Amino acid sequence: GRLGGGAGAMEATAKGAFVLGNLAEVVERVLGFLPTKALLRAACVCRLWRECARRIQRARQRVAWVSALEPGPAESHALVRALARELEKVHVLPQTVLYVADAETFSGHEECHEQKKARKRNSKETAIALEKLLPKRCQVLGLVTPGIVVTPMGSSSNQPQEIEEGEAGFALLFPKIDGVKIHTFHFSKDLKNRVFDESKFAEAGLKNNPDLRVVLLFGYNSWKSGATRFLHQIVNPLNEKSIILAGGQVESFTSLTSENHNAQPGDACGVVGLAFSGPQIQSATVLLDQDVADERTAEAAMQRLKAANIPERNTIGFMFACVGRGYRYYKTKRNMEADAFRKFFPNVPLFGFFGHGEIGCDRIVTGNFVLRECNDIKDDLLHGYTTVMTLIHLGSTK
Repeated sequence: GRLGGGAGAMEATAKGAFVLGNLAEVVERVLGFLPTKALLRAACVCRLWRECARRIQRARQRVAWVSALEPGPAESHALVRALARELEKVHVLPQTVLYVADAETFSGHEECHEQKKARKRNSKETAIALEKLLPKRCQVLGLVTPGIVVTPMGSSSNQPQEIEEGEAGFALLFPKIDGVKIHTFHFSKDLKNRVFDESKFAEAGLKNNPDLRVVLLFGYNSWKSGATRFLHQIVNPLNEKSIILAGGQVESFTSLTSENHNAQPGDACGVVGLAFSGPQIQSATVLLDQDVADERTAEAAMQRLKAANIPERNTIGFMFACVGRGYRYYKTKRNMEADAFRKFFPNVPLFGFFGHGEIGCDRIVTGNFVLRECNDIKDDLLHGYTTVMTLIHLGSTK
């Protein structure tokens, strides 16, 4: 009898092997549970598995993110460790990555008073360690800022955190999304030419691009003389009613993989960013100015953003705040603006930073519908002591 049992088991194994070698829908169902890295390994098994893996990969078009909220050992930044661990588990293949980390611990200025020794950490080395973890062909934009706004991993409805001191960071992982193009760009101020060469706009997809919907832009070394004038040269041509502009002044940018860093003089100032193009993108942004100083006024601003009727599914929230805001501004109440956002947008993850100046205005673009009166005066886009809240909807996912 035992022999019969053995034969039965072999037959079952043979059947299983047949199914996994020939029935695409079964294979696809099984492989669909795998995170991307494991899926890419499984794709090497045979042609059927490769084709199934490709189909699964193409269907994974939701943005994923990795959050780092807990400081760890001195030798590596929490974001590097979180990314190393979580990339094994994510269900997307990143094509564009935006990461933001806090300046204090990313670059190692922090003094530990107990040991009286500064953390030895070099921002360039940290940036290289982060980039090494990501796919080779991925475009990466890395920013370093005084504070971080981040939604913990696991669910879009987790409570976003405003982290004004301490080690923190996040990486947003954008896969290839049908109907959406994301470009990174970088304009640095040319010390020789006072006039900005506008042909560079077209190269970056920021000109003659009817599908351009949203531009996130970040100024660096904004304290340099001429930096504000240069920022105006970039922002003014983009200040159109059909484009959402949002961002802020950061401490520095550490990564732009499409470029060779060494060409940049260390004290140059400039602008880096991400441009989102595609007919299905919808976006809205509101400015919380100095009049927004308590819970009631913060929630009123969120209500304006809610009135844009941007779908919540497949949408990301961005918050670009001044270092002068946060809990000191709201008289010791922490997390005020992130909480107000969560109240009105229960399922949209929120990301961003505290920086040295904000870029944006009240503007809402859904299709060709603009919520406010179009007047011919250009909006003022550069601010201080404000917060810019932005929603970007990347289209309906299957």
